[in-house]
Amino acid sequence: MCTKTKKVNAFARVKPTANFPQDMIKFGADNKTIEVYIERDRTKGVVNNKQTDWSYKLDGVLHNAPQDLVYDTVAKDLVSQALNGYNGTIICYGQTGAGKTYTMTGTTGNYQNRGIIPRAIQQVFKSLEEHASQFITVRISYLEIHNETIFDLLATSPHDVPSDAPLSVVEGPQGVSVKGLSVHTAPQEEVALNLLFEGDTNRSVGQHALNRNSSRSHCIFTIYIECHSRILSDARYVTSKINLVDLAGSERLTKSRSEGSVLKEATYINRSLSYLEQVILALAERNREHVPFRQSKLTYTLKDSLGGNCNTVLVANICSEAIHVVETLSTLRFATRMKWVTTEPIVNEKIDSERMVKNLEKEVTYLKDELAMHNSLLNRPPVTYEPLNEIQVAEINSQVRRFLEGTIDELDIVSLRQIQEVFSQFRVILSQQEQEVESRLRNRYTLIDKNDYATLSVVQKAGLVDAEGHLVGEVDGQGFGIGVAPSSSKPGGKRAKAKKGKEQVSPIVRKEGLASPLSGKDLDSSVSPSRSQLAAASKDAETKEGLMRDQDAGSVETHRSESAPKEDSVTRPSSPPPKATAFEDFKNERGSEINRIFKENKAILNDRKKKAGEVTQRVNRLKQEMDTTKQALEAQKVDREQQGEYLNEEGQIIIDEEEFLLIMKLKDQKKQYHADFNELRDLRSEVQYCQHLVDQCRNRLVTEFEIWYKESFLIPEEIQEALKPGGAIRPGMIPINRVLTLDEDEQEMFDRMQEEVLPFCPASVSFYNAKAKTDRKTGSSFSKATGRSLFQPYLGEAAREGTWNLLPVMTD
Repeated sequence: MCTKTKKVNAFARVKPTANFPQDMIKFGADNKTIEVYIERDRTKGVVNNKQTDWSYKLDGVLHNAPQDLVYDTVAKDLVSQALNGYNGTIICYGQTGAGKTYTMTGTTGNYQNRGIIPRAIQQVFKSLEEHASQFITVRISYLEIHNETIFDLLATSPHDVPSDAPLSVVEGPQGVSVKGLSVHTAPQEEVALNLLFEGDTNRSVGQHALNRNSSRSHCIFTIYIECHSRILSDARYVTSKINLVDLAGSERLTKSRSEGSVLKEATYINRSLSYLEQVILALAERNREHVPFRQSKLTYTLKDSLGGNCNTVLVANICSEAIHVVETLSTLRFATRMKWVTTEPIVNEKIDSERMVKNLEKEVTYLKDELAMHNSLLNRPPVTYEPLNEIQVAEINSQVRRFLEGTIDELDIVSLRQIQEVFSQFRVILSQQEQEVESRLRNRYTLIDKNDYATLSVVQKAGLVDAEGHLVGEVDGQGFGIGVAPSSSKPGGKRAKAKKGKEQVSPIVRKEGLASPLSGKDLDSSVSPSRSQLAAASKDAETKEGLMRDQDAGSVETHRSESAPKEDSVTRPSSPPPKATAFEDFKNERGSEINRIFKENKAILNDRKKKAGEVTQRVNRLKQEMDTTKQALEAQKVDREQQGEYLNEEGQIIIDEEEFLLIMKLKDQKKQYHADFNELRDLRSEVQYCQHLVDQCRNRLVTEFEIWYKESFLIPEEIQEALKPGGAIRPGMIPINRVLTLDEDEQEMFDRMQEEVLPFCPASVSFYNAKAKTDRKTGSSFSKATGRSLFQPYLGEAAREGTWNLLPVMTD
């Protein structure tokens, strides 16, 4: 398939500001050029050759542009081509606070201000309605790269099973993918938007001097599209994917004044963006053989989007304030370099194996009908293409036997299947004849296996073997002992000898003939007990296994019954107990499982820290030994130089044995040092990961306790009646904020908003439904440490009618 190269499109979007520097940033009349002018610094002397003006030409400049215009300019054509089988990628790049997340996601509070991702989802599902002749499947995935670690932002989905293995980037025949990333089917626009909003709630967000809600990770939202034709029976179908990338913003630490964890995140962000720029520069060089995609998780994940099978568009978000002019120049420089990169987009065609099998079966049936019609027109006998039945096989066998006996001279052949069956019957007859010959020999003679030394020794003692160890009457080269010849039949003074050098064929072991009845019984008795013992052992094992299963089931039921929350028949105290006392009760009762996981993770962390300390001591000790060895080598070298050096015939310096041993010792110490250092590095990574898990478990435990404490002791008296045993609501099922504010109903607010907005924009139904659904779930507690979403109900419309509607339980 011929491929056509295409350059990456780059657009610049300028963040609006009240203090726009008219004399510093100017836009060209073609709406594609940006000119930046910086006044020369007079304080640095008269001679100052520093560049003061720059001009960048892109594919478009979006200044004071609304969200719909940005989408139509940047993404609309790319999404349309994705529905035809072309991969697409849109990347938002720029400094922190430049509006990348606003461009990509927009705001969930206003339908008109939604970003590229919600609009792309809407366009895809609108195309589903327009392409009625195609069966289109849409799937969604959402990931973030935080501190060079990939996280699944949709891992909280109830259908997802969390995995302990970290997500990793793998490369295969179909391109680059993330192993372990969950992909969710989205049959409707509302489902896809709900996945987007849920993923956004799990993103890593921080705060610094330049941005109060700064994205601290790179996020990639992917839409997978698969199109099958409803009309054509062709097994080919097309697939595509749209990567919508929201990069974290580069930042200067002198301006952002980041500290602590935010500083660490900024270091990882700037490093990954530097690697991204190195990849862009490498791709721009035509004769470059190696492109360093694997330097970071970001560049490796975007390998197909950067110079691969993909339509790629870059949106360079810039701040127009004069204070950020240096960052603006850096972003525009990156955008112009991105335009040098070329991609090779092609239609992703695949073959549906199941449909192809059906098509081939249909074609075979059609060809059979055609051939049958052709035979009937030529007055040929009909040919069957079905497998031969038993009667037909018996007839062919009879014909073959008569052919071998010479009764008939030819076989009637009418089909290829019959030819194959004729050869098969030849093989069957040959095998039957061999068995008949062997059976006849057994009836007249005793067959002995020459590898059965025990039987041979018995025969030799009985005098049935000649002096040279060969059986009397043995046919030369045939390998069968045919018994003892009568004395009258032996030639005088002559003995039949087997030719040396020929390899004898071992006869098959039989228990007939030579073996006496006693030996046969002994053999049966030696086999039978082992079989009976095996059967008994098998039966005992099954019985024990059944008992163990029963015990396990009983223990599980007992554990469940013990761990189930007991009905509180004791009257609640008038005042809430101290939180310290309540916390201990919570850890022993309702929070026992979380507390157990926390203790296990902490034990693993302490073990890793202990091992890391031991390896650290070993590394330090090896370093000291290496320093001592180096000092000894230096002393040996000084002595050798003072005493005079000797050279061999090749001009190399001759050293004594002691110095040679020191060199070898130092070499071994360095090898051991590198091995221990690598082990220490791995242990430190494990310690860091385990510490992360322990912190998350601790936060989860505290959060669960706060919810339990509020629900158990702060619920008003008028609500407690409904929470008693046998009531419609059980403790732990109602968010405390909903209990304390029953006068406010989010459903009523949502209904009123729909009445106001929907008459003007009916297409916003899915958007607001997904937003409302996500808002109801934001109160639910979720922990990345365990990957579990706790039960979170909400009060719906039925609350006004006196009943309670609860959301389904969200489990792992």
